[in-house]
Amino acid sequence: MPQALTPRYWTVRSSSIHNRGIFASRDIPNDTPIIEYVGEKITKAESTRRGNALVEKAKKTGCAAVYVFTLNQRYDIDGAKGRNPARYINHSCDPNCDAYIIRGRIWIYSLRDIKAGEELTYNYSFDVDTWDEHPCRCGSKRCVGYIVEEKQWPKLLRKLQKLEKDAKKGKLKLNDHGDVSSTKGRKVAVKKKVASKKR
Repeated sequence: MPQALTPRYWTVRSSSIHNRGIFASRDIPNDTPIIEYVGEKITKAESTRRGNALVEKAKKTGCAAVYVFTLNQRYDIDGAKGRNPARYINHSCDPNCDAYIIRGRIWIYSLRDIKAGEELTYNYSFDVDTWDEHPCRCGSKRCVGYIVEEKQWPKLLRKLQKLEKDAKKGKLKLNDHGDVSSTKGRKVAVKKKVASKKR
């Protein structure tokens, strides 16, 4: 079982990506277990129920955050429950970390050497089918504009090209940010993370 670096290696502070983030407080070598993503272990049914409740809350208040991380086919981890600073790690299209499931636990590892002061990020790997619900503001040079798993970027590009053609023909309108309005009639800022690899 990996041993995460002690908290003195990272700190939570204000982020230019989204509210709060986690930053390296000293240099972190490549392939290092940094922090465990912890929380309440819940069934898929409970995960769906909580997610839907937050969608309803977002419709009323304009904001809601889901910190549910897929663990396996039966269970998820709700990182909003308990002390879980890992939930503040933001998405990036050009991440310096990745998530791994190791013996039923979720660990965030460095993908490269990380310098002190850098914000820790990983790709949340949302499915391309819900791309329009997850606009990305990571600001990286590789940003594709939406929070989507990298291997699905070609499919996203095809969808965006089609929508651009439709917009030129007057069939579609973009919002003030240049984003396509959700076909489901909602835009929810959620943080449902999907562990992309196993070690």
